[in-house]
Amino acid sequence: MSQPTTCIFCAAQKIPADDEKNFVLHRGARNFVILNLYPYITGHLMIAPFAHVGELDSAPKEVTDEMMDLAKRCETALREVYRPDGFNLGMNLGRAAGAGIADHIHLHIMPRWAGDANFMTTVSETRVLPEDLSTTYRKLREKF
Repeated sequence: MSQPTTCIFCAAQKIPADDEKNFVLHRGARNFVILNLYPYITGHLMIAPFAHVGELDSAPKEVTDEMMDLAKRCETALREVYRPDGFNLGMNLGRAAGAGIADHIHLHIMPRWAGDANFMTTVSETRVLPEDLSTTYRKLREKF
């Protein structure tokens, strides 16, 4: 698998006028919220700093504090729109840990339902999504 030549997070946040096209839901002071282009489940969001930071322990406290505040806002928005039974939050730091983009930290937040089909990605290398990204964007954008 070839590595991307441009960081997807740096490219997505470059032009605010392209936020809808790039599925950027919200811009904070130091981080932004974006839909995952290859979601494991409907509503799979990511929070990434504007700065190109590759290690969590290299990120300034102001960045990580806002990241967690945005995670709480994402949880609220996802709960209001999708009424999930729970959430997964996590970071994959480094390629060996499963990071698809290893040089720009980002926090995943995903709504979960009892009995959802999340195992399909692992078992069958198949993702099951009941709605397209544009619909998800429209539903969640108004919550920010």
